Amino acid sequence: MKAEEKKQLAREFYTSMYRIRRFEEEVFEFYKRGLMPGLAHLYLGEEAIAAGACAAVEEKDYIGSTHRGHGHLVARGADTKRMMAEILGKATGYSKGKGGSMHIIAMDKGILGANGIVGGEIPIATGAAYAAKYRNSGQVVLCFLGDSASNQGTFHESINMAAAWDLPIVYIIENNSFGISVDIHRVTKEHDLAKRAVGYGIEGVTIDGNDVFKVYETVKRGAERAREGKGPTIVECKTYRWQGHHVGDPAAYRPQGALEEWKKKEPILNLEKLGLLTTEEIQKIKNDIDKEIEEACKFAEESPYADVSEAYTDVFSD
Repeated sequence: MKAEEKKQLAREFYTSMYRIRRFEEEVFEFYKRGLMPGLAHLYLGEEAIAAGACAAVEEKDYIGSTHRGHGHLVARGADTKRMMAEILGKATGYSKGKGGSMHIIAMDKGILGANGIVGGEIPIATGAAYAAKYRNSGQVVLCFLGDSASNQGTFHESINMAAAWDLPIVYIIENNSFGISVDIHRVTKEHDLAKRAVGYGIEGVTIDGNDVFKVYETVKRGAERAREGKGPTIVECKTYRWQGHHVGDPAAYRPQGALEEWKKKEPILNLEKLGLLTTEEIQKIKNDIDKEIEEACKFAEESPYADVSEAYTDVFSD
């Protein structure tokens, strides 16, 4: 990779990761103020995975998301105003406030929807990959899932099907160590989850999920293989979530000092340390994003709730 190309990517990655960081911080503030219904599962600390992976695919491709899905939409270029409005349950949101945080969707960006069921997105994304192959559309699907979702039946059933039919899909395991309060290391014998790919005869690789360039390069290779008809890849990204399972979870089950150690190698700081961006460039990115997120919050707060007459629209299909 040429120096100028790497610098340009660094700028894009930093912008994407900082936008995710600021968006999630403001979602947390809305929750603390009692302005958002339900709970939010924040992506803080995992920003490099969404930023690197979404940059590695084409605009026509699809994204399967999880209950911790805000970062995927932001990295994909979804409208932060409509996203924030959706999270607050407002009529100007992506689903007119009916989906909220855990079911946020952005079909205009190929996002097939966040999902409140652990592992629920895996067969949906696999189906989209089957459709892409059937239509010979040249599209690839990225399917994000958590470490605990890899122990669901949907994981094994879907990947077996994708492997058998060489479907164009990359399964990205965001291994942040915990499924709610359960440490993945206590419930699996093999801690590198990508090694499961061997059993399906497909490619599998485990990487540092806090290294945005590593994520980008690995997912890009997987996407290229998929587009060439060589079937699926499992990419396991080792990372760590800063918050508990959701915004109301104090995460008392985590080992003492673990969060502090992970914060020393967090993705935004990692990128800054590479020295590809000047202090002035970084500050400009931050200023621009801060203004964007401030406007998104204002838009969401000032937007109206949907009228009660809207309760059954966009729910059923004839």
